[in-house]
Amino acid sequence: MKILFSFLLTTALAFSASAQGKLPSVKLKDLEGNTFDTKDLLQHDGPIIVNFWATWCSPCKRELNTIHEDYIDWQAETNVKLVAVSIDDEKTKNQVSVYANGKGWDYLVLLDPNGDFKRAMGVGNPPHTFVIDKDGTIVYSHNNYAPGDEHELHQAVVDLHNKQKKPANNKK
Repeated sequence: MKILFSFLLTTALAFSASAQGKLPSVKLKDLEGNTFDTKDLLQHDGPIIVNFWATWCSPCKRELNTIHEDYIDWQAETNVKLVAVSIDDEKTKNQVSVYANGKGWDYLVLLDPNGDFKRAMGVGNPPHTFVIDKDGTIVYSHNNYAPGDEHELHQAVVDLHNKQKKPANNKK
């Protein structure tokens, strides 16, 4: 029993450590078929939300559609950039652009059909959402979606935005 508890504790701590890690460099494709390196996200001057989703995942679509309603306001307030990473496989990845374009998402949508980025980020099941700072450090991680979770995500983005802009305001 002690061995099982030790294993579970070690596994939980390892998962927690990976969730607070750094943004890995993985090459993905955008909806136009262009190669995109995830490290290039760090060129954005503001918080970054990375959301793993799939067209077959109802909570994923509810979350991204709910965020879409306020995304323009979030951008104006915090200069946030949301990246919707589809984990649809080869069979369903053609539905991604149809769905995202049909919903009018203003997000960068990337395709991860082999799950390389998903594995590198330690994602189990979607939806899984991360907030990443300008140095590539993961500062927030949330799995699943229930109505209202977007408020917690928004607060994490606002907190990061305020933290990132403070040093610039304190210059003498």
